[in-house]
Amino acid sequence: MKRLALSLFFTVVTALAWPVAALAHDAPETKQSRWVMTDWMMDTFFIFSGFALIAFLAAWKAGHFQELDQMGGIPLLVEEEDYYTPEWALDEEEWE
Repeated sequence: MKRLALSLFFTVVTALAWPVAALAHDAPETKQSRWVMTDWMMDTFFIFSGFALIAFLAAWKAGHFQELDQMGGIPLLVEEEDYYTPEWALDEEEWE
């Protein structure tokens, strides 16, 4: 029984590993084979953009985009020290 399981294991591993060795190296260069990567990239782009559109529509229908104009003003209400204006610019007459 062990011998049968062992031989079956090696047969399955060999059958799964055999196509991997010849996957990219033995492919002939044809006019259509040059577009394989482009086709894959375009398919991936359209699939993920479709998922993003569906997620956006679901969030929109759930009401997550209501009153965005009021939410945009919240960061303006936070009082912080001015780290960006240099000291010499504050000493000029126009700021006083």
